[in-house]
Amino acid sequence: MTVQDFRAFNRFYTNVIGALDYSRHLYELAHSPHTDAADLRSELSLDAGYLSRILNRFEQDGLIERAPSQRDPRRRQITLTARGRETADLLAERADESVGALLATVPATDRPRLSEALHTVRTLLSDPPPTRPEDVVLREPGPGDLGWIVQRNAALYAAEYEFNADYEGLVARIVADFAEDHDPHLERVWIAELDGRPVGCVMCVRDDAPGTARLRLLLVEPDARGLRIGDQLVSAVVEFARGVGYRDLVLWTNDILGAARRIYQRHGFVLVAEKPHRSFGQDLVGQDWRLDLHGSRE
Repeated sequence: MTVQDFRAFNRFYTNVIGALDYSRHLYELAHSPHTDAADLRSELSLDAGYLSRILNRFEQDGLIERAPSQRDPRRRQITLTARGRETADLLAERADESVGALLATVPATDRPRLSEALHTVRTLLSDPPPTRPEDVVLREPGPGDLGWIVQRNAALYAAEYEFNADYEGLVARIVADFAEDHDPHLERVWIAELDGRPVGCVMCVRDDAPGTARLRLLLVEPDARGLRIGDQLVSAVVEFARGVGYRDLVLWTNDILGAARRIYQRHGFVLVAEKPHRSFGQDLVGQDWRLDLHGSRE
């Protein structure tokens, strides 16, 4: 991406949303936990002179009142007047209506892609995530986590690979089969949690072949990648499968999933077969991978 690409996107976004500094700053003032001008300037990353001009206009329009701060008389406390709150609420309502009308033009099948794209922009341009893999906790699924696995798989694969609803159906069947009938001694699900929220998952289930386990539905959220969460999840499956006595661990994936494939290779999986197929609305190359649990050690 070039500077020109980014500026073109910014002009497009501004034109579509109709963003105006006047309404945006009044909204931020109405919802800010800080009411001192200095705190507000820091929170909004605004130049002192620019913020002063905005506040002067708000005051002239009868939207705010300024008085010495009770915490520090050297500071100025800003409060919205009744008219200011009414105006802020009206602007917020109009903004919601405008965005709602805009989203109504987006087909339902494209909304997951749009949501993921917006999430990606915010993630890449925000502060980086924690860089310590030890902050990640692997745990058993709790209420709602199995549904989360289905939803996040469907949304991410739609956004990143344009998979259609057939893939969501496949994931839903895999998860439902596990929820309805599984042996807790031989099958497990892991949820990777970071800062109190799920950011990854993987499953280990029995395969049709005797003595064989199957790794399924490995996923890591985009904003949590780079913390070796995928490696931790695959390690958990390998250790569990070996510990309960499976001889082999197998998985099926597609060749476009390069990052996942590199994780499997690091853990000793070997490609045993591949075949082109048409699935999930895409032309793909399916791959079968196998790990000999008795002949390999990480």
